Amino acid sequence: MAARGPVWGAESEELNATLLEWPAGDGPGETVSKLDVLYAVVSGSVTLTVEGEAHELGVGEALIVPKGVPRRPVAGRDGVRYLTAHRRRGLLDLSPSSRER
Repeated sequence: MAARGPVWGAESEELNATLLEWPAGDGPGETVSKLDVLYAVVSGSVTLTVEGEAHELGVGEALIVPKGVPRRPVAGRDGVRYLTAHRRRGLLDLSPSSRER
């Protein structure tokens, strides 16, 4: 897995979905969303720490993280590819320059 961050995204009138990819030990850092977010692992594994509690997720496993709660995904030893979904708030910028910020 060579990519870091968003590799695909789509939106409808009510829903945003983003596919993200991270190499082993990497991730976006801690975030807090204003929306409930579904995390579903497509390949690899991730440790999703939610309010200090680590959740180990593998392929086919998912977790909903409530809005306002700190979360931090970190890719497992083989990296991770996971899908996030939440109510629409605008499509993420998937251009390479936005991932380098």
